[in-house]
Amino acid sequence: MRQKFKSREFYLLIIIAAIVAVTGCITPSFLTASGISSLFEDSSILIILSLAQMIVMLTGGIDLSLASNIALTGMVVGKVCHSHPDSPILLLVFLAVFVGLLLGMFNGFLIGYLKLPPLVVTLGTMNAYRGLTFIISNGGQWIKSQDLTEKFLNFPHISFLGISMIIWIAIFVGIFMYIFLNKMRLGREIYSIGNNVLASEYVGLKISRNIFYAYCLSGLLAGLCGYLWVARFAVAYTELAQGYELQTVAAVAIGGISNLGGIGTVPGAILGALLLSLIANALPSMGISPFWQLAISGAAIIIAVIINSRSNKTLVSYIVKKV
Repeated sequence: MRQKFKSREFYLLIIIAAIVAVTGCITPSFLTASGISSLFEDSSILIILSLAQMIVMLTGGIDLSLASNIALTGMVVGKVCHSHPDSPILLLVFLAVFVGLLLGMFNGFLIGYLKLPPLVVTLGTMNAYRGLTFIISNGGQWIKSQDLTEKFLNFPHISFLGISMIIWIAIFVGIFMYIFLNKMRLGREIYSIGNNVLASEYVGLKISRNIFYAYCLSGLLAGLCGYLWVARFAVAYTELAQGYELQTVAAVAIGGISNLGGIGTVPGAILGALLLSLIANALPSMGISPFWQLAISGAAIIIAVIINSRSNKTLVSYIVKKV
């Protein structure tokens, strides 16, 4: 029990609760049902994308092409919806996931099988995918709300048990990722690769294949976010989500996922993403200027990372004692 109170998740929950309490005192409307629902809807895409970033960071890699993946898949499904308005919504979602998977497979092949550096590869594909988005958009033309069907735009907002579909999707992805990483063999092998590549290779783990699968899953989730982003904000354009990949890196860093690989939890990544979204929603509601918002957000990220670095040391020492 004492170990749980030293965990990174516990510290994050305290920070989140403190921010919610302070914001609620200053702006009571923030704590209304609609305000809380809006917060979770705003954080859903970042949560899914942070889990995508987490899976590759556990292998010791990184994926800087996630935001460009969103822009490209969003543009593809947006244009298909515009050209074929009778397309079933599930088919469009599948198309987004499939395109995202293909983009992730390309990253995974270069990194897993050709042994190229993840930072260099994903930095290159980040620009390449963004360029493909420009080409597909016919020179940078936007897909606007009037170009999209009502069912395309409404699907993420469908309410079930009082919770919108976009939140349910984030919940499902979180549960799946938890089971995948903690209960399934491939997930445990990904942790092993991040902890010690040489030892994992020595015991017979297929390093290249597992890294390839990690980037495939990352791309798949980014493709899903491509549809959700366009449907939620009713627009697709070349610069869509530009810079958002840095938000995912910040979220997983706050959540305690090690950039060296092998350390991190799904709840940590989710809470890290939720904290960033909470800050982004709380500061404007309190009337704080955009310049101070940047400073406060940066300070909050640094403080959270310091706290989580201490909990990471506790976790490592605990593992060493067990071994």
